[in-house]
Amino acid sequence: MKWDQKHSHRIVETISLLFVMLFIYAATSKLWDFGQFKVQLGQSPILTAYVDGVAWLVPGVEYLLALLLLFNGSRLAAFYGSFALMVMFTTYIVIILNFSDYVPCSCGGVLEDLGWTEHIVFNLFFVALAIIGIILLEAHPTLKTSIS
Repeated sequence: MKWDQKHSHRIVETISLLFVMLFIYAATSKLWDFGQFKVQLGQSPILTAYVDGVAWLVPGVEYLLALLLLFNGSRLAAFYGSFALMVMFTTYIVIILNFSDYVPCSCGGVLEDLGWTEHIVFNLFFVALAIIGIILLEAHPTLKTSIS
């Protein structure tokens, strides 16, 4: 394995594990206090009509992406999914902050304690990680099929 490919593999593995930890933590904390999560989603001016579906969909997608990130063959698709999910979360926050009088936080655990600016920076950090993972996997096709 060439030096560049070896380090790219380690970077991709690290990014994958960071996302796995984030998604498992976030999904579990939402489901742990599911009633509160649903109430907070229901207070959103955008999601009120869809609260029942979104309340199950978000943690389900987070668990699914965490699972897909564990396997090399599905990792690229999972990075694209992680990128899309983090962009959606970030866009939602920006829209709510700019166009709503009330800003509910439906995040779980320690993420709930972040201020909105910190939350956006946190999300953008993970957006950047997803982009790095995608670029590395696209640049090194053998990483998609190599055994960890």
